[in-house]
Amino acid sequence: MTLENSLIKKFGDNLLENVSLSNYSWFNLGGNAEYFYKAKDKNQLIEFLKEARNKNLKTTIIGAGSNILFRDKGVKGAVVKLGKDFSFIKMVDKNILEVGAATLDRKVANFAKDNNLGNLEFLSCIPGSIGGAITMNSGCYDNDISKVLLSIKAIHKNELSEIEIKKEDIKFLYRGNNLSDDLIFISAKLKGSINKKDTIEKKQFDLISRKKTSQPSQIKTCGSTFKNLSKDKKAWMLIKEAGCDDFKEGDAMISKKHCNFFVNNGNARSLDIENLINKVKKKVFEETGVNLELEIKIIGE
Repeated sequence: MTLENSLIKKFGDNLLENVSLSNYSWFNLGGNAEYFYKAKDKNQLIEFLKEARNKNLKTTIIGAGSNILFRDKGVKGAVVKLGKDFSFIKMVDKNILEVGAATLDRKVANFAKDNNLGNLEFLSCIPGSIGGAITMNSGCYDNDISKVLLSIKAIHKNELSEIEIKKEDIKFLYRGNNLSDDLIFISAKLKGSINKKDTIEKKQFDLISRKKTSQPSQIKTCGSTFKNLSKDKKAWMLIKEAGCDDFKEGDAMISKKHCNFFVNNGNARSLDIENLINKVKKKVFEETGVNLELEIKIIGE
């Protein structure tokens, strides 16, 4: 029995071959995944990782795809996405939530609001899921996930065991952390602060309005392309200063509303976006001496 037959027999409809990745990135771009595995639950995920390790099958974990550019030739091995069992929110104390890693950030913000929990409003402005937010230490408007996190549950790809890591044992960085790439986050505990629902609602509404005013929406983009390296020299300022804000590459362009947002205008290839990124990076370095760092992840062949 070939590799794929033995795996597909074991994991059924949860494992598919040659799946287009364009549906799994907000750019709507990318080639095929050699295998695409949607983990049903924690036990099946561990079982799959064990099989993948025994068969030397490379695994790439993805979340909601809100900051991923898949390359045109796709991804070798298995792309792994957490299924609906990993999307849940429950109260574990009057101001503490336990949240599945596949839960969308905005759902957490709304649940918190409905349960009179403040300080999580900023999550309504962050695209993607909680697992991705932890990986990226996502944040906006003077808040980020590290400030509300208590602990994470994760599965180690090689050791195949579930572990809980307390926030104190994690070093969070701007848009990152020091945790191993071999960890797959499966849930997290978040702490809010008890407040009146209408106060929370107003704050959430204000943040969403602020975002709508300054950032593009309803377009094929993956949010901020480059990291902000300092408060006084944000990536968009450097792009504008270097005169790159009207750069184009094929059908990839820079948003007129916010020049750190790169856009698939309809018929772009992943290569167009990547070429546009490199062109901007080079020009910004030539003009300002600053070496921009990517915030989005580029994955694949």
